[in-house]
Amino acid sequence: MLTPLKRLSSVAALLIAGVASSYAQNNNPAIKIEAADPSFNKLVNTDAKAEVIATGIMWSEGPVWVEKHKMLLFSEVRNNTVYKWTEEKGKEVYLKPSGYTGTIPRGGEMGSNGLGLNNQGQLVLCQDGDRVVSIMDAPLDKPQPKYIPIAKNYNGKKFDSPNDLAFMSNGDIYFTDPFYGLEKGQNDPLKEEKYQGVYLISKGKVTLLTTEITNPNGIGIFPGEKKIVIANSNPANPVWYTYDLDKNGLFTNKQIFFTAKTSGPGFFGSPDGLKIDKAGNVWASGPGGIWVINKEGKLLGKIIIPDLASNLSFSADEKTIYVTNNSRVLRIKLR
Repeated sequence: MLTPLKRLSSVAALLIAGVASSYAQNNNPAIKIEAADPSFNKLVNTDAKAEVIATGIMWSEGPVWVEKHKMLLFSEVRNNTVYKWTEEKGKEVYLKPSGYTGTIPRGGEMGSNGLGLNNQGQLVLCQDGDRVVSIMDAPLDKPQPKYIPIAKNYNGKKFDSPNDLAFMSNGDIYFTDPFYGLEKGQNDPLKEEKYQGVYLISKGKVTLLTTEITNPNGIGIFPGEKKIVIANSNPANPVWYTYDLDKNGLFTNKQIFFTAKTSGPGFFGSPDGLKIDKAGNVWASGPGGIWVINKEGKLLGKIIIPDLASNLSFSADEKTIYVTNNSRVLRIKLR
């Protein structure tokens, strides 16, 4: 039996919960589904909605859904933190520091950026601040900010700031290395290479694959592992490129896959993080939101999202995407 005081407390709690729920619902951004091809309606319901699942983030990036633990991991690049999100507990600190483990104070994008799971189920991090690619030296369910670098430099020169990565089934890892994590960008005196590169980590060896892309960013491997796509986040040349992969995983036959130059006025952002679904469709963050392009390079449609979308991750069944959206993370149930 509730005493009057307890009853009052319960009513107050319900009111607070109701206000919180209403606040969350009212702050869910209105998205727009734009089909460029009828097949898009089979991928995304026309009435799909976005739900805010995490807020208060200083530039969210690198989302990866971990099905075994039913959790989403994502980077807060400017606060040197990886968070996990679960349905039960919401947003919690998972790793800190995540990308810069030094002792000299610094600013800018110093945390981890792209995240992923290798073929052994280990967490791999692009660490902007330390300018390396590393594996977390701890189980996924018992995280510790302990890291084993697997790519520290190329020919003795430090990388700029590893940004995003893609995984082959044999354990090889591709990663992009733009200058965004350097405090002064392309003109930072600590920059050791004149170019921005895309690299391959294979059997402990790092190979430079190309310097042709001015701002290499999101990267993904098509089903079959014969072709790779890379985003160029240069506002003056916002395109996605593909390369064929030879038997050693090296690049051949560079082609323009799709261009975002025709995105139209009012759409901000450049090609950034991307993922490829099991059918070979590329889901890419770009001007205005998420662009969906089939494996032949045909635009199927867009999910228009307010504010900048930096990256996304699929649920295990590919019926939901998690989108890092500047200071927040969204969940969009596609179908």
